[in-house]
Amino acid sequence: MSIDFISHITSELNGIHSEGLFKAERIITTPQSRIVELEDGSTVINLCANNYLGLSNNPSLITAGKNALEKYGYGMSSVRFICGTQEVHKNLEYSLSKFLGFEDTILYSSCYDANTGLFETLLGPEDAIISDSLNHASIIDGVRLSKAQRFRYKNSDMQDLEDQLRASSKCRFRLIATDGVFSMDGYIANLKGICDLAEKYNAMVMVDDSHAVGFIGETGRGTHEYCNVIGRVDIMSGTLGKALGGASGGYISANGKVVELLRQRSRPYLFSNTLAPVIAATTIAALDMLESSNDRIQKLRQNTVYFRDNIQKAGFDTLSGAHPIVPIMLRDPKLSQKMAEMLSSKGVYVAPFSFPVVPRGTDRIRTQMSAALEIEDLDFAIKAFTEVGEYLKII
Repeated sequence: MSIDFISHITSELNGIHSEGLFKAERIITTPQSRIVELEDGSTVINLCANNYLGLSNNPSLITAGKNALEKYGYGMSSVRFICGTQEVHKNLEYSLSKFLGFEDTILYSSCYDANTGLFETLLGPEDAIISDSLNHASIIDGVRLSKAQRFRYKNSDMQDLEDQLRASSKCRFRLIATDGVFSMDGYIANLKGICDLAEKYNAMVMVDDSHAVGFIGETGRGTHEYCNVIGRVDIMSGTLGKALGGASGGYISANGKVVELLRQRSRPYLFSNTLAPVIAATTIAALDMLESSNDRIQKLRQNTVYFRDNIQKAGFDTLSGAHPIVPIMLRDPKLSQKMAEMLSSKGVYVAPFSFPVVPRGTDRIRTQMSAALEIEDLDFAIKAFTEVGEYLKII
């Protein structure tokens, strides 16, 4: 490879280091859980996993996974339309459709793939996508791949959304795209306001509910349940890699005809290997657990309220909300990295978030609650945060 090119890349990396933006990958040597062991042998309370319901290392799901490996094998070695479809994939699509309240569902290797394969399949140059300014990178990339006209509205600003709907009035079809939960902030989208405007201006609504399905809403069905708009959202994407066991995989749920066209034309679906059958089978088991009991949802909510109240009482600047994502704002990348390092040495595992994951000047420690955590874990973490915060003169 060109020496000049490697020199250029090295300079880029040095710049990332000097700005305090370098993202190191720490190695965990145990299964994902409330307490994990790091490569150096230390054990830490994990406050930064998407393991909302504590199912990543659940014994029942591990058993379901072992049984699925015996029954279905390790992988499909194919895409869906060739020889990559087993009954377990169709059963999961049916289970997700029923759980979320849609006609049909299509599985992808990830929600990122789902979002990048959605817009270009459904919309053309005469159409418009109206996207929230804080949408996930996968929606942004999916919109870029589409030939549809692009409009953007300020985060959760219904007046600006209405202005963009008026500006796009001459387009054939219009699709409003939003995260159900904005993952860096923990804010829940105003889906009622969005759906009201969509109906007023004859537009459609697409929601990425990756940080909601399984635990947001009375029965954990997501933000459309939380906002009381079930039946008014046209397309929903999501992941199997967070609350539903934390493995991998994604999906799109929608009208049956929309799903059928995605099966025929969506490139990440047509050209990516089938979701591993063990993940499909284990996700069905996770959905069955949610249908039978909401104990984990209730515990997650209790943990969220407890941590939010006490970390705020300690004097930290947090973003308001009710979601298990609790961002602690520091607004300095090097300070965020230093705080994360010090917390790790005290037995609390968190990650600093800086540009390009969040805008410059909004650096933070994003904590995430889990039903796996106990109150004593949270007390331990709050004490560590307080000690480090006082040492660094944050509080």
